[in-house]
Amino acid sequence: MTARWIRERIVLVLGLLVLVYTFVPIAVVVLMSFNAPASRNVYRFDAFTLDNWANPCAAEGMCSALGRSIQIGLLATLVATVLGTLAGFALVRHDFAGRSASNLLIFLPMAAPEIVLGSSLLALFVASGFAGQLGFWTILIAHIMFCLSFVVVTIRSRLAGMDDTLEQAAMDLYATPVQTFRRVTFPLVFPGILGAALLSFSLSFDDFIITNLNAGTTTTFPMYVWGAAQRGVPMQVNVVGTLMFVVSVAIVVSVEMNNRRRTRALV
Repeated sequence: MTARWIRERIVLVLGLLVLVYTFVPIAVVVLMSFNAPASRNVYRFDAFTLDNWANPCAAEGMCSALGRSIQIGLLATLVATVLGTLAGFALVRHDFAGRSASNLLIFLPMAAPEIVLGSSLLALFVASGFAGQLGFWTILIAHIMFCLSFVVVTIRSRLAGMDDTLEQAAMDLYATPVQTFRRVTFPLVFPGILGAALLSFSLSFDDFIITNLNAGTTTTFPMYVWGAAQRGVPMQVNVVGTLMFVVSVAIVVSVEMNNRRRTRALV
């Protein structure tokens, strides 16, 4: 009886164990955001406090690094999403010379190790005469370049799996190409565009290796955390991590609820 119960629920149990294993580090971050440590050199929970949330910028230089990372992430996401969406449409909807080679080249930044991509970009900036001007703009260019591949792949997958009969039906009903794109194509592709944008921002905000090689004296949030870890991580870092997790979950939940409402409306 026990063996049968285990066989019937082994997949469920393993799935729950994987989820627990995945969320344990996140739970530690949330817990530490309410910690009042006795010493910054020992990373353990000593006492409960709300001071970290009340004064998130108490750690010197953290908020400026955080704001810089958010700014770079938003700009890189905007540019990479626009260019990647256009490239995805071109690769799926049009036939041109070099299309197969372009599909192959798109995967190279994703397949290459970050240390290789970062050092290659650094060599490019140095050869172009930007050795003394490494900073915000070189980081932004680097982030756009490695985010672009992820956007193209995401959009291309969405377009490749999309049935074009709805677009054909719209044109049969005398819709212009602009009306077809605005009322049919774009709403169908939008979930892929949104997913690509969220992925781009996460990659940009989280990047350390490529940023560190091309940042010069500019400090982003991951670089701040890396530097602070050598002296003792301030608990405000956990506040930022908790907020990013909550915002990410809120976005995913809101999109899923909106999709379910649209599905029920169509039914």
